[in-house]
Amino acid sequence: MFFNFYPKIIYPETWVFISFLFLFFRLCTSIDTLTSSHPIKDGDLLVSSGEIFALGFFSPENSRYRYVGIWYKKISVQTIVWVANRNNPIDGTTGVLSINKDGDLIIYNQNQSVPFWQTNISAAITASSSYSAQLLDSGNLVLFRDNNGSRLVAWQSFEYPTHMMLPNMKLGLDRKTGQEWFLTSWKSPNDPGTGEYSYRIDPNGVPQLVVLKGSAYRWKSGPWINNKWSGIPQMSPDLIYNGSFIDNIDELSATYGVVDASVVSILFLDDSGFLQRSTWHDDNHRWVQFWSAPKDQCDYYGRCGAYGNCDLNNGVDFECTCLPGYEPMSPRDWYLQDGSAGCKRKHMVDHMCGAGEGFVKVANAKVPDVLEARVAMNLNMEKCKKACLGNCSCLAYTSGGSGECFTWYGDLMDVRKFPYWGLDLYIRADANELAEQSKKPQNLHGKKMAAVVTSVILMSLLSIRLLCWLVKRRKKGSNIQTSDIENLDSPIFDMVEIEGATNNFSDTNRIGEGGFGIVYKGLLSTGKEIAVKRLSVNSKQGLDEFKNEVILITKLQHRNLVRLLGCCINGEERMLIYEYMANGSLDSFIFGHENTRTKSLTWRRRLNIIVGIAQGLLYLHHDSRFRVIHRDLKASNVLLDGDLNPKISDFGLARAFGGDQSSAITRRVAGTYGYMSPEYAIDGIFSMKSDVFSFGVMVLEILSGERNRMFYHPDHDLNLLGHAWKLWIGRKASKLLDPRVEGSVPMSEILRCIQVGLLCVQKCPKDRPAMSSVFLMLITETAVLPQPKQPGFYMERIPQEAHHLMAERISSINEVTATQLEAR
Repeated sequence: MFFNFYPKIIYPETWVFISFLFLFFRLCTSIDTLTSSHPIKDGDLLVSSGEIFALGFFSPENSRYRYVGIWYKKISVQTIVWVANRNNPIDGTTGVLSINKDGDLIIYNQNQSVPFWQTNISAAITASSSYSAQLLDSGNLVLFRDNNGSRLVAWQSFEYPTHMMLPNMKLGLDRKTGQEWFLTSWKSPNDPGTGEYSYRIDPNGVPQLVVLKGSAYRWKSGPWINNKWSGIPQMSPDLIYNGSFIDNIDELSATYGVVDASVVSILFLDDSGFLQRSTWHDDNHRWVQFWSAPKDQCDYYGRCGAYGNCDLNNGVDFECTCLPGYEPMSPRDWYLQDGSAGCKRKHMVDHMCGAGEGFVKVANAKVPDVLEARVAMNLNMEKCKKACLGNCSCLAYTSGGSGECFTWYGDLMDVRKFPYWGLDLYIRADANELAEQSKKPQNLHGKKMAAVVTSVILMSLLSIRLLCWLVKRRKKGSNIQTSDIENLDSPIFDMVEIEGATNNFSDTNRIGEGGFGIVYKGLLSTGKEIAVKRLSVNSKQGLDEFKNEVILITKLQHRNLVRLLGCCINGEERMLIYEYMANGSLDSFIFGHENTRTKSLTWRRRLNIIVGIAQGLLYLHHDSRFRVIHRDLKASNVLLDGDLNPKISDFGLARAFGGDQSSAITRRVAGTYGYMSPEYAIDGIFSMKSDVFSFGVMVLEILSGERNRMFYHPDHDLNLLGHAWKLWIGRKASKLLDPRVEGSVPMSEILRCIQVGLLCVQKCPKDRPAMSSVFLMLITETAVLPQPKQPGFYMERIPQEAHHLMAERISSINEVTATQLEAR
């Protein structure tokens, strides 16, 4: 047989066919490994061998920036599980992920030499060393060092998590190297940069899982007892999840796994500071939340303060009670449903270990914070009790089923009661408390009885105080009669107390001024910050408005309504005492001077403020005990707390309706030009739809950063409503958005909000949507919105008025007052 070694001629058609085959096999082969000679460019993917995870460049929704991330390959909803250059994105699609000559994974721009991110490994490079990075089916990106046939892990993404914890990923601390594994939230849904929330193991005291906002505790899991985290009932071992906890000289760590490999599960910390566990459901193609924390009011750390017990099912409106042997530190705060000051011991003694001491059981409890707790092993319940009783500083104990004895020696903080699950916690009590506990009727739940007794005592104290005040006022010969305040169901503050809190109404404490009068910041002796609204002697708002606000707002409780703490009446002085809002009023944020205007009102914050105001107004119109028409809704009457959550304030002009009543007519039209609906300003007719009009004005103001009445445009003499309408019918509504909005801008959401705002300010009340519909329009992307009709008060000003407004705007850009139909 002869072999022909001469090459055969290959025709062009054959080259095309071979090239096609090469390309076909290349596309059908999942590349899961990256080397220095085969980098990943923007548009390429690294796919794990089982095609479970993919790695590549991505942009969050509504963002132009590019990041390198890992996500689930086959899940239809892109779910990012890890981000490399989260704080240093690339502006453009010229990014490359590669391995450099030092063996580091590195992200760089083809047009620049400065890296955007790199691993910074500290291994010595030898001639025989080579590096490669592989994406595993676990979602872990591992950088390997190959040296003389041995393969060592030089770096892995599981040791540098971002916002998400995957099965078998560690959370904790390497005690040998000091490296900590923890999650940090994204800044926002559109910005994966490091946010202000973190999820980690707190190694202080007895280790436990915690969520922090900065350095402040937001939530704690409780210690690891009986092979589970004691404060998470939903995380007990079952057929889906299993967990493990390691605490030795080498490391402190927690992991979780999935029993059923077919279940896709994630645990992540969202940008609002909520920890969530979700599973993927293929049937409906969505993530379904299984658990979250904080889950309810009692989940927030220290909700009821030291020695408090949080119980959502205690039979009363307020979830806080005191542990056995303790009473509220501040009865007034307790009455106002503020339990943060906690409780104090009922019977003050110089020392513990008195005769007749024992313990009172609190069943189904989340045990106190374990920062100052101790753990002893191999002690049953009886031995644990003796150990605590024998130590004069021991305040409580419990015992796990595996022989762990927990004893507490500091403030008993973060206790809560679960409805069906938890541990038996035993609180140290003196002989007097034990006697009181034994006398309680057996047919009543102990905590319910304690709550009722506490409420009776508090109401009695308040009634006595009010009676003493009335006697004092009569002696002074005040012209305010008993009938003037008999309906004020609100705590009464002493004038001396308010003077002390406000530094005698010092100008340095002055934080605002309105039609009612001046507002001062104050600090009570308890350390609680307050805002004091002092009725001006020149104000036309009198006792009726004062009584109206006190009576109404004390009956209304909602997270988006400002909280009235009480009032003060002294001679001709009338004051309202509110919770202090750290960020002042909304108008100072959106209308303030350029030098003082905040830069934190991103689009997401503006939308959250709009939705929050809508929730508060929906509560007033539909969900409160009676229908309430605010009648003076405007930007200056919306206050912002420390987290920029909006709270509606100033209920002096509000009116409550009962039954099926939904509108009324008044001869006394009082409110603020620019926010008043046409039917109210002209005919005195006010209804829920007049509040909807005011809300619509505010929506357009928040979006544009401009006042309705002070708006000026060089091309026309329309107010803001007219300008928005002109842009809408001209299909240029996006131009309404405030150019100072920072960050990514989701145009579909903005156009939806503009449309909602225009629907709310339509001329005819019947055309305006109810607040229930408005709220759904704002939060539901799939809702079909009707086309708006022409707004009310859609007219051109006379040129002289427009020029006057422009001159006023130029000469006084700090102007924040509003002309009103009736001075307030």
